[in-house]
Formats: sequence, C-alpha cells, structure tokens
Amino acid sequence: MVSVRGFHKFCVSEDWTVANPAVDVHPVSIPRRLPKAMPYESILLLIAATDVSDLPHRDRSIMELLYGTGMRISELTNLSIDDIDPDSGTVVVTGKGNKQRLIPVGTYAIEAVKEYVHGERQDLVGKGSGSHKLFLNRRGKPLSRQSAWECVNQAALQADILGVSPHSLRHSYATHLLERGADVRTVQELLGHASVTTTQVYTLVTVDTLREIYAASHPRAH
Repeated sequence: MVSVRGFHKFCVSEDWTVANPAVDVHPVSIPRRLPKAMPYESILLLIAATDVSDLPHRDRSIMELLYGTGMRISELTNLSIDDIDPDSGTVVVTGKGNKQRLIPVGTYAIEAVKEYVHGERQDLVGKGSGSHKLFLNRRGKPLSRQSAWECVNQAALQADILGVSPHSLRHSYATHLLERGADVRTVQELLGHASVTTTQVYTLVTVDTLREIYAASHPRAH
C-alpha cells in the first residue's frame, strides 16, 4: 500500500499525470501482536538442553539469565564479569540509551554463572585477550549477539521446541511475573521500559490466561 501511494505521488511530481487516485487511500493499521510466553515446563526443557552443548555451563548461564532477569540479548552480551554480584544476588544491566538498572537474580542463575566463571570461562580467558566481558566465545573473545542467539537456537533444536528466540524468554519472564502477582510498574522497571504502556501489553496476555482458566474451571462459564 505504501509503495502504491508513493508511486502515484511520484507520478504527480514528475508531471506524468495530474491526478493522484491514491491521495485518499490510507494504509491499513496492523493489529498489535501480543507477546507469546512459553510454558514454564518448556523453559525447563530449554535449560536442560544446554547439557549437550560444547560449553554447557556457559550456555546454561545464558539461558538462566535471560529467563531469570528478562534482559535483552544485547544487554546480556554487554555484561562485564563485575556486573553480577553473587552475594547480593543482583546484576547491573545497561539498557537502551546507556541507562542502567539493578535487577535481582535468582539462585539458579547465580549458581550457573558461578560454575561457568570458575570453570569454562577461565579456560576461555587463557585463549583470548583477557576480556572483562562475562560471556566469551571459544576463542576467548567477547560473545557476539548473533552467537548468543545461536546458543538459544541450538538449545531449542535439542529440546525440540519451535519458535524460540531470546525474546521469547524475556516475554516469558514478564508474563510469568504478572501471572504470579507482580504489579505492572515493578515489571516495567525490571524490563527497562521507558513507558508503562509498553509493559501493559503483557497484562493482556495474562487476562487471556485467566479467561482460559475461568472457562475450564467454572461450572457456569459456558
């Protein structure tokens, strides 16, 4: 539609024609797609699938942090080793516009990171340039966004789960928090959204979930 309108506008500007038949034709608004959360059981399968990776502790840490903090994949690859504080169970995340936020991290993710840092990462540092980035590739260089994405993709293939991306884990993080009673304002802070309006799309997902539970459970729902 945009191409057709642009072409007719161009024809008028070039004096190929005097009338623009598309001047009152407006593009159709595209409905907003709701984020799709994964069932918690699928999350567990995805994490377990990292056991067969060449770097299982690193890849498990990636999966645990993505789901345990809701951070974006670029935020994860930008993490320095000092950004995670195991004692306080927190991580400093640098988001869009270099804005930092402090996020609590669960014990599963903390333990996974500890295993990786004290094991595989030490071997990887010896191969590279001694980078302070938390996640490194097989050559000891900082892990790229594309390589981190591939870690998630390989785990999804191993677990035989379709349609998984790093953002699926972020969606699941937000949805599962709201389903278990977290308020929208808190989830906004955790996700690093500038506006609560962006976060509110997840409440639509949880309402659908509640409706399904109601329809399946209440004797007079039908």
